[in-house]
Amino acid sequence: MSAHALPRHVPLTVAYRGGHPENVHHGSMAVVDAQGRLLAAVGDVASPMFTRSSLKPFQAMPLIAQAAERYRLSDADIALLCASHSGEPLHVDGVAALLGKLGADESALACGTHVPFFFGATGATPAPGARFTRLHHNCSGKHTGMLLLAHALRASSGNYLDIDHPVQQQIAASVSHFSGVPVDHLVRGTDGCSAPNYALPLRSLAHAFARLTLAEPDPIYGQAPRRIARAMSRHPERVSGQGRNDLALMQAGRGDWVSKVGADGVQALASFSRGIGIAAKVGDGQLAPLMVAFVSALEQLGWLDESSRAALASLIPPPLKNAAGIEVGEMRAVLALRSV
Repeated sequence: MSAHALPRHVPLTVAYRGGHPENVHHGSMAVVDAQGRLLAAVGDVASPMFTRSSLKPFQAMPLIAQAAERYRLSDADIALLCASHSGEPLHVDGVAALLGKLGADESALACGTHVPFFFGATGATPAPGARFTRLHHNCSGKHTGMLLLAHALRASSGNYLDIDHPVQQQIAASVSHFSGVPVDHLVRGTDGCSAPNYALPLRSLAHAFARLTLAEPDPIYGQAPRRIARAMSRHPERVSGQGRNDLALMQAGRGDWVSKVGADGVQALASFSRGIGIAAKVGDGQLAPLMVAFVSALEQLGWLDESSRAALASLIPPPLKNAAGIEVGEMRAVLALRSV
């Protein structure tokens, strides 16, 4: 396996103990407009970094552009196709209903099974003997979208994750189109749900998200980009779940922001009114320092008001206390976005 250069991350967030830095979380961030202009940055915005689930709007793009009306997909359905959901009843029931459009059930999904995110996000405990299926997997909506696209293309469904399958070829073309990275230059890996995933420069990921906000039709995908983004923004509870960051971010945006997290420290967001996208990566993959840095960036950009700050307060870790309840430290953002 050939070696790849390490990203040139810089400190974004620091955990302090007694006022002294203890844990330093490195990462990078890009702010880009819909025309591809880099407006502000910190760290490395040029090295490819895996997008993970932040890619989901672009994985759903070919289906929405070609067959949203054929399958009578509502905005709530489209949001679920782009979700990293929590396995709450509205998510599980929604995915089952979408599979029903194909006469299929959860056995058609190749995503695997895990304990729903709901429990980690809320502190709840699964009931004794609770059984979870592939419908509870956070990516079950995305996989259902891939099956719908296979059906629309009259392609086989059993191998829909194969990189040479028409579904994955169309997704690669979508990712290339919106990011500006040629298909043959896309860095490919396998996601946690077994689907192909792509590493993009943060500058390219931010640009792709900014393009979701454009009112004019895309030359290839028509109204699908804005429809996907609006569906996600209007139904954040389907994209995310209780106690989760994408729900908090889109609620804070009050209809102006579309947001999508990716596993292992990725976050992307775009503003409709500004036509600007933001993409960030924390190198150690931890969500808490990512959110501290991201909220700080929104503050530095002037995107926050009193209401949005209150909506995002849950994303900021409280002061660190020891077992005796004594406050011993805190986590603070140290990034300073620089204009380009």
